[in-house]
Amino acid sequence: MVRGIRGAIDVPANTREAIFQATTRLLREILTRNDLDTEAVASMFLTTTPDLNADFPAYAVRGNGLSHVPVLCASEIDVPGAMPSLVRVLIHVNTGKKQNEIAHVYLGEAAKLRPDLAGGNNSHEGVSE
Repeated sequence: MVRGIRGAIDVPANTREAIFQATTRLLREILTRNDLDTEAVASMFLTTTPDLNADFPAYAVRGNGLSHVPVLCASEIDVPGAMPSLVRVLIHVNTGKKQNEIAHVYLGEAAKLRPDLAGGNNSHEGVSE
């Protein structure tokens, strides 16, 4: 069965290093919290807010042992008042887990996007994203 895992992290600066480090942290946390081997990852879709354009977050995917995973990057819609400086990800994984067993990961300031998921709660009440 294929499941989607969502996540996001704020990036402290629009630099190659900051985007790479933040994306790496997010990916590692998602894999760890979901007890996933990299072979379980089917594909990834990464986005950045329009203010993050120094590099592609896909380089962090490649740099973390996922060089054979299909990855697509895009820029988020420039919504007025939206939280800036974010990398978001949707990872498709092959797993036997149920939807409510998936751990979506929102780190740093990005945790404000999905307070319903803070602390591992996968309820979708009060969703802001």
